[in-house]
Amino acid sequence: MSTKTSRFLAVAASSLALSLGVAYAAQPGGAMGGPGGWHGHFMKELSQLHSQLNLNADQEKQWQAALDTMKQTREAERANHEQMKQQFKSMQQQPILDLNAMHAAHQKIEQQDAQLREQSATAWLTFYNGLNDQQKTTVSTALKQRFAKMEQRHEKMHERWEHHRGAAPGAASAVKP
Repeated sequence: MSTKTSRFLAVAASSLALSLGVAYAAQPGGAMGGPGGWHGHFMKELSQLHSQLNLNADQEKQWQAALDTMKQTREAERANHEQMKQQFKSMQQQPILDLNAMHAAHQKIEQQDAQLREQSATAWLTFYNGLNDQQKTTVSTALKQRFAKMEQRHEKMHERWEHHRGAAPGAASAVKP
């Protein structure tokens, strides 16, 4: 399997599991991580998908295993983020920053998080591979809809950025005498 294919499958599995959200929703106290925020919305979508799949007993076990792995990944990434935050806070107390140590700590956490995400993706791929064609079609349709929503959000963000970037010079000249 090519690296490009592996990456696509990992992205697809992650979209099913938590898309890009594991890392972003794991931000402590962030709006996206709260029960009413992005994570809560995503869990609702997963629940709706689950009810559409009509899983047999073995598939249900795989679903639960993937869901549990995803939740453990999210919690471990939150803990890693907090650990890194504390390490950086401690390192900032030094008169001269040790950028090498800060980089090494960051790399270590990134590697741990990558392993966690891979475990989650593997669990979701195991679940997906156990589905029949009709169920895979249901999942594929849900993923395609999710990808389309992500693309729409990306386009809106890009438009806002372009508008903001275009408005900034005009706003600055309007203030000048």
